Amino acid sequence: MIGDGFPAVLAAAQNGSEAAFSQLWLDANPALVRYLAVLAPDAAEDIAADTWLRVLRGLTSFRGDEQAWRAWLFTISRHRVIDDRRHRARRPAVRLGELPDAWLPREADAADVALEHLSTQAALAMLAQLPPLQAEVILLRVVAGLDNEAVARLVRRSPGAVRVAAHRGLRRLAQVAAEAGVTL
Repeated sequence: MIGDGFPAVLAAAQNGSEAAFSQLWLDANPALVRYLAVLAPDAAEDIAADTWLRVLRGLTSFRGDEQAWRAWLFTISRHRVIDDRRHRARRPAVRLGELPDAWLPREADAADVALEHLSTQAALAMLAQLPPLQAEVILLRVVAGLDNEAVARLVRRSPGAVRVAAHRGLRRLAQVAAEAGVTL
């Protein structure tokens, strides 16, 4: 989080400062990509890029503090996830098992093998095992740094439902971690 300097950074970014926009991006993009990696694992990077394009287009009209900024950013990305799901439902991809063997790679992708060993990937994989609402609430609270009220508005649930989803998600996450042999 940027903190006390946020209003100045936002104003500079709204006035066209590339350095200020970069600071906003550097602060929020890692959390945004982690959030999207759970909600839309096959399109996280693309949706993040599109989210930032939409942020850039609407930045001059944004008004609010840092908490509102983060909520706005994650709301845009959530809407992009919904749009992506609709698009994929209308135009489903061909399943890997349906491709001819000649089109399949002969060896595992080195990048995929390396990512499997990263602790962040392991944590995101455990989060992906949770029901979607629980995973999203935990990501918005922990990764995005949003408070309970902002998360409730974003997911269109009551604050109580968000607290319950977070509690259940964390409890289930502890079970998943224990089953995987990870100590918390």
